[in-house]
Amino acid sequence: MLHYIKNKKHAIISGLLISAMVFFIQFSEQAEIQRLLARVDGIFYDLRLTASLSDRKITEQTIIIVDIDENSLAEQGRWPWSRNKLAELVTKLSDAEVAVIAFDILFGEPERNPGKTVAEYYQRQQLAVPEQFPDIIKALDGDAAFAESITATDVVLGILFHHDNKLSKGQLPSSVVDNASINDLTKTIRVSFSSHESNIDIIQAQAPGSGFINATMDEDGFIRRAALIAEYQGKFYPSLALETARLLTFSEEISLEIVDIGKGVQQIAGLRWGNELIPTDAAGRVLVPYRGKRKSFPYLSATDVLQGDFDAALLQGAVVFVGTSAVGLADLRATPVDLNYPGVEVHANVLEGLLQPEILPRQPDWWEAALALMLFCLALICVFSFPARGPLSLILTAMLLMAVISYFNFWLWYQHQISLMLSTSLLLIFMVAVVNLGLGFFKENEQKKMIKSIFDQYVPPAHIDEMLAHPDSVNLQGERKEMTVLFSDIRDFTSISESLGAAQLKNLLNSYFSPITKTIFDNQGTIDKYVGDMVMAFWGAPLNDANHVENALNAALQMLAITAKLRVQFQQQGMPQLYVGIGVNTGNMSVGDMGSEYRRAYTVLGDAVNLGSRLESLTKFYGVDCLVSESCKKLCPKHSFRFIDRVQVKGKHQPVSIYELLAEQGVDFSQEQVDYERAYQNYLARDWDRASTQFSHLIAAYSDRKIYHIYLARIKEFRQQPLPDNWHGVYTHTAK
Repeated sequence: MLHYIKNKKHAIISGLLISAMVFFIQFSEQAEIQRLLARVDGIFYDLRLTASLSDRKITEQTIIIVDIDENSLAEQGRWPWSRNKLAELVTKLSDAEVAVIAFDILFGEPERNPGKTVAEYYQRQQLAVPEQFPDIIKALDGDAAFAESITATDVVLGILFHHDNKLSKGQLPSSVVDNASINDLTKTIRVSFSSHESNIDIIQAQAPGSGFINATMDEDGFIRRAALIAEYQGKFYPSLALETARLLTFSEEISLEIVDIGKGVQQIAGLRWGNELIPTDAAGRVLVPYRGKRKSFPYLSATDVLQGDFDAALLQGAVVFVGTSAVGLADLRATPVDLNYPGVEVHANVLEGLLQPEILPRQPDWWEAALALMLFCLALICVFSFPARGPLSLILTAMLLMAVISYFNFWLWYQHQISLMLSTSLLLIFMVAVVNLGLGFFKENEQKKMIKSIFDQYVPPAHIDEMLAHPDSVNLQGERKEMTVLFSDIRDFTSISESLGAAQLKNLLNSYFSPITKTIFDNQGTIDKYVGDMVMAFWGAPLNDANHVENALNAALQMLAITAKLRVQFQQQGMPQLYVGIGVNTGNMSVGDMGSEYRRAYTVLGDAVNLGSRLESLTKFYGVDCLVSESCKKLCPKHSFRFIDRVQVKGKHQPVSIYELLAEQGVDFSQEQVDYERAYQNYLARDWDRASTQFSHLIAAYSDRKIYHIYLARIKEFRQQPLPDNWHGVYTHTAK
């Protein structure tokens, strides 16, 4: 784990910084940040809301909207209508036995009485006012008629509050909200206003209830919440919907549910009337439980009611909101479900939620703690898992996480009406993913540059392409693995170099190294280095090679064939003949980018590498072109080998068996091989006479085979110096 953190430290640190930034955004108290966050999260809220409209439960209480619509204005005249006409409207509704009538209308100005105007004219002209004029004035007094009509049933009138300090108009009704449990209003979050507009006194005095009709808009102008209470001059007043619910349930007053949050600060947690408790936010607001798009509630045109053209049974026991959907009367609002939504229908939705609290969307007290825990868990997942993934895997993982979080968020909404913020969770996943993608691309480009600079001249082009396509598959930090190493050296190179001029020597080496390098590349090998006339190559890194032994031995055979062709060419050109010795060994080696800050190289190290070098040195001693270790022979049955000797080379404590690489399997090496193996077995058995005779016959038949001369010389030596009892044919080389 520590190695992973160290290797991915830049991505992890970046992820932690992003996580801290998201936590700051989510829980910051800076107003600008919270406003921006609310606007972004409002989009997700709107998606949840509109997706769940068809699943809304409808309350048993009938709620109807009497609409002063375009048709009503066309038939009954432009707005404002006379108070007598509104009185007639109230009377029609009362006769239909509605439960409550709520006006989303303010009657803040007295209506002009034509009889009174004529009487005032008479007085100005000092004319006698006819005796019947008082009766005429009374008969034409629309305000009085409307005031009298609203006494016949429960009517809730609208009032308006303002944030500016302009002159207030009209008398406010008595507050029906008990706020005695609040110790200090100044320390309590609330919706507060500075001035008001009420209905004219004669109308206001007759109304059983009044509620404010202010719209509560978010920063983007959409109505998602509704304030149920508002504070004005130290008192709390109910909204139109809340006051309607109070009258409908025959409650005397509304009390505040207050909680102490420490340091003398109190917070509104909900509202209670009768047996109902409505949870709210700290400002006494609720999320509007929209039933659907506009006109989801039953609508009646006001002109139809005035003309008696309606089903009275539909209105019996119903709550009636009187308002307007006419464009010219400017009460159309932007909402999540409709951009032109009648304001009166917003009140209807709020009332339905108050009468059926289980449909009210809510943010429970624990939502901040739950969100903090979710963000913390997401941060751990994203910060520590994203750096380990490739671009496609990272994108898919981020998308999956976003889908899971979104599904959980929508599930809370659908099943429990819980509104939990989604934007910061998605922002965290998105930002950490983007930064990791950016760092990944940057690191990949850097890796590609490094790979190209390190391997360009030493690795086959196909390897370069594969490493550039998958830079993470290349481990430059160092690793230990089984590989095969090859050393090749030109015999008697010192004599050759002394016999040639500088230009000739350069041409000879170039003519030799070019095809040799191509052969190594063709067999998937990596050039480690050129040292004078020596070539060192290895197989199994930087890319894994399951056939590293076979590829190395194939390269060795092809190098010998190339050298034989070059020998003929050089001889024809009057140049020295060229012979090489090759040593190949397989074993565990350390491979990686090694060196100092001034010069580095991708190379291999270890005892197995040293043994490969010793084998190359022994080729001249034994008079063979290529020597391989026993590990190579065991791992590559496709080739043919001849046992050469069992030796203990300088620097090694354990003896090793060495073999001459002959050719690919299937090549007939005649009787010589059989005779040699018999002679060697007699040699091991210390049957010096028989072994000496057999090696002498081999020398007579194959005089150019140096190995037979070596064994014959050893037999002569061993006859003069008896061997220890534990001798098993091991010969110790003291020179490198």
